[in-house]
Amino acid sequence: MARIAIATSDGYTVNEHFGQAKFFRVYELDGGGHSFLDVRDAVAACQQSLGHDTTRFDKIIELLSDCDALLVNKIGEGAAAYLISRGVRVFEVSGTIDAVLDKLAEQF
Repeated sequence: MARIAIATSDGYTVNEHFGQAKFFRVYELDGGGHSFLDVRDAVAACQQSLGHDTTRFDKIIELLSDCDALLVNKIGEGAAAYLISRGVRVFEVSGTIDAVLDKLAEQF
């Protein structure tokens, strides 16, 4: 089993940039399928006037600490490097949440 956090603005597609995400939907992959667990509210990690804020990155890392991977539509190189350096597996993907999770479930 694995827990996957997804940055989405509509709850249907993986369509949110990591730095703009205001919430993450969390799913569990199990036995070739997936199930929805919960929604986790977050403060957007990047503010246009402030740029990257690693304190906010750290809060998101803590918020999703029980997740095995984070799926986003886009993430900047600096943010990705920061998350990866702290052990977060982050992937850029696109498509519907169901299709992406179905594909991932095949590999678990």
